[in-house]
Amino acid sequence: MTQQELLATRSDIEAKLYRTRFRADDQPHLIIKDQEVCRHCAEKPCLVFCPAAVYEWDEERKMTLVAFEGCLECGACRMGCPYRNIEWLYPRGGFGVQFRLG
Repeated sequence: MTQQELLATRSDIEAKLYRTRFRADDQPHLIIKDQEVCRHCAEKPCLVFCPAAVYEWDEERKMTLVAFEGCLECGACRMGCPYRNIEWLYPRGGFGVQFRLG
């Protein structure tokens, strides 16, 4: 895939994500079990594999931040963390992502 094709694909994904709606809960359904594990994780794959970019590394505080409100509930993070350091639950009933078809 060329760089231009990759950028076009990324643009398509962002356009689809823009149409997605969320009903955010005040209780997180994505939880970092132990921030110390994240501090020692050199690759930090969670920053890459989440299609909604929910995870962010805060260099100043040396911790992983989780913007669970934008989670697409795909479950990639719980499978992609090599240390199984992410607790993943479905949002409570009535909360979470609301996909639109098309």
